[in-house]
Amino acid sequence: MAEQNIPVGSTTAGSIAVAAESTVATRMSAPPSYDVADFPVPHGREEEWRFTPLERLRGLHDGTAVATGEGLKVVVEAPEGVTVENVGRDDARLGKAGTPVDRVAAQAYSAFEQASVVTVPKETVLTEPIRIAVHGEGGTAYGHQVIELGAFAEALVVIDHTGDAVLAANVDYVLGDGAKLTVVSVQDWDDKAVHVAQHNALVGRDASFKSVVVTFGGDVVRLHPRVSYAGPGGEAELFGLYLTDAGQHQEHRLLVDHNTPHCRSHVIYKGALQGEGAHAVWIGDVLIEAKAEGTDTYEMNRNLVLTDGSRVDSVPNLEIETGEIVGAGHASTTGRFDDEQLFYLMARGIPEHEARRLVVRGFFAELVQQIGVPDIEERLLVKIEEELEAAVA
Repeated sequence: MAEQNIPVGSTTAGSIAVAAESTVATRMSAPPSYDVADFPVPHGREEEWRFTPLERLRGLHDGTAVATGEGLKVVVEAPEGVTVENVGRDDARLGKAGTPVDRVAAQAYSAFEQASVVTVPKETVLTEPIRIAVHGEGGTAYGHQVIELGAFAEALVVIDHTGDAVLAANVDYVLGDGAKLTVVSVQDWDDKAVHVAQHNALVGRDASFKSVVVTFGGDVVRLHPRVSYAGPGGEAELFGLYLTDAGQHQEHRLLVDHNTPHCRSHVIYKGALQGEGAHAVWIGDVLIEAKAEGTDTYEMNRNLVLTDGSRVDSVPNLEIETGEIVGAGHASTTGRFDDEQLFYLMARGIPEHEARRLVVRGFFAELVQQIGVPDIEERLLVKIEEELEAAVA
């Protein structure tokens, strides 16, 4: 096992549009760019920023957040055969999976000093996960990480975020033809942390990408997973769960760009909220380009409101430029705790406190099981239990 330290510089709405011409940036205020100067400072009126509390981003959005050069530690543990490198800004592998689409992502790309690149050689099938621990000890940091799989390689990557930090980052996932990658990204920050990141996945021909995003902690967490395809036959599954407590803002903005024929995507995100001022935002954008015939896609977001004082904004969007598809759909639901389920369990002798925990745990169980690694699933279930102890006590 190799280990390496890496230095790091409720409303619901939806829409379906059939368009003659569009681009990936249809709902962005500026085209994608690596240059922060190409993005105006957001003021909160822009479509991509209207739900985000800009005043709580600690200067990440307007250029006033200066990296401290310390306070964030990244440790990579990788099985034998996996290459872990620190590279400079001129490395050709950086940015290959996608371009920054907002000012914070561009700021992160412009400000990091070194990036870490984790490479799984072609035809390598890992039997142990790659573990990346990101721990903040205060301060501001900008980061960039690349995880690249060669053709027909298979890997599971677990990324843990803990501690206190103000972090802006880009994470790239590059899958060769026939490769299979599962990524579990856990945001378990301390209460004051701010985490804004763009995740870019480029899925090769007949490759499979599975993402499981788990968000528990932090003052503000804003994640932007994006998927595109490098060849036909690619498949992407995006799963997510979030537990939003009093005062927390957790925002997940997804884009699946079906830019290649005969590819598939499936999205399921679930959230539970409790406490005054808890705010969850889920934006699910799926674009089926004119050349993407044979696309099969579906996205769903479900939210469970446990207490008064919480707010959910859930917006699924589906944009279709060709009628030659297998299927496309989306759904969004937000509801309060089901008193009938609670009554059913209590009528069978289960105490109310335990019954409420069972209902919420069952709500998330489907997504935890998508990980497929028993020890990691058990760890997340324990964390969910800890959160529910406070959420439904």
